[in-house]
Amino acid sequence: MQNPLPPLGWLRTFEAAARHLSFTGAARDLNMTQSAVSQQIKALESHLGQPLFHRRPRALELTEAGITYLPVVREAFRTLIRGTRAVTGDHQNTVQVQCNITFAVNWLGPRLPRFRVQHPDVRLNIFTELWEPREMAEGAAVEIRYSLRPADTVRTELLTTDRYFPVCVPGYPVTLDNLHEQPLYDCSNLLSNWASWAEDVGLPWPNPPITYATTYMVGLSVAMAGGGLCMGHKVIVSRLMAEGRLTAPFDHSVQMPEAYYLLLSPQAEETPGAVAFANWVRAEIARVAG
Repeated sequence: MQNPLPPLGWLRTFEAAARHLSFTGAARDLNMTQSAVSQQIKALESHLGQPLFHRRPRALELTEAGITYLPVVREAFRTLIRGTRAVTGDHQNTVQVQCNITFAVNWLGPRLPRFRVQHPDVRLNIFTELWEPREMAEGAAVEIRYSLRPADTVRTELLTTDRYFPVCVPGYPVTLDNLHEQPLYDCSNLLSNWASWAEDVGLPWPNPPITYATTYMVGLSVAMAGGGLCMGHKVIVSRLMAEGRLTAPFDHSVQMPEAYYLLLSPQAEETPGAVAFANWVRAEIARVAG
């Protein structure tokens, strides 16, 4: 009798390709070539006897079979992860955390020594993303996501709303009148941007050239080097301002349409380390806000 189960590696490749809707994104996640990902997906489709993806010119789309199969595969992986942790015994102390790279470097990283003092037995594995992911990373228990509103596929709670405003090094020669002549930097595809801030403050905005990057870290680095101004998010730049590395040259700030959310996977509540980390994040956010 033929084994109806496909190889585990094919399923892992399918989940990654479905999460990114891209063979290239899956290849990057899995440290494979794009060609190898494509071949494994074709092999899985042949094994199942039906296609899982529509191959569009610039993107992938799940077929009806793919949409049906994906939650089954994901739940199977979650079951394997929980079972493996139960056997190895490290489920109490190892927590997979996912967040964007700017939050990880500027907010989470500087505070991790405090977490270690409070929870010396909990080990964190931190995964960073450039863009808002469609799903939590495979195996992640806790995610801190910057988003308009995450999909309710897992338990989601608002961590904090935020405000945004321009930042630069102290003493940088900028005024509202010459702002549009300065080198300006921002992260691409955000609603909390230069144009919306200028509109809120009532500035005529002659469409100045703005340098965009796929990570907020680029603009922050340039601003701290004295090379221009970037749009600052209060939760990210507060520490840098307190240290005197950045300043807000104008008083005006705007409420962000986006916010920071805490996402908890189904297995998080079964993992004491994940519960401890989530509670610590909530307390740290409340402490800063207070």
